[in-house]
Amino acid sequence: MRSFAEWRLLLDLSQRGLSVPKPVAAFYRRSRLTYRCDLITARIAHTQPLSAALRAGPVAKSCWRAIGAAIARLHRHGVDHADLNGHNILLGSGGGVSVIDFDRGRVREPGVWTAGNLERLERSLKKISAPLPPDRFTPASWDELLAGYQTD
Repeated sequence: MRSFAEWRLLLDLSQRGLSVPKPVAAFYRRSRLTYRCDLITARIAHTQPLSAALRAGPVAKSCWRAIGAAIARLHRHGVDHADLNGHNILLGSGGGVSVIDFDRGRVREPGVWTAGNLERLERSLKKISAPLPPDRFTPASWDELLAGYQTD
């Protein structure tokens, strides 16, 4: 079931030292024609979603670079995040970056799918920032993210 698959993936990624939530428990219950799955992960303290940070104000260049570096580390380990978006990237108060919500995620050989992950993220950030002041997500922001991605 999906909750157990995500639990196993998160356990593997956390054991590799990647900045993802540590899995605690998974649950599955079948009820006639339906089922329910739950996953419990450890809370990543003192963080906020990138989407909330964008609503609060401009994000620093160093933060955009750290986001890019965090994504590059996942990609180097073959992690295909099926829903990489501005809500699933957590920014820590000390500058750390974590990625959450690996439902349907998987580990695979690096390839062209990495570009698809980045394209999905860019679309998400444009959508999130559309109603916000224009300084929240700019082409320069994306360039900084890509610079962090390429240098990690």
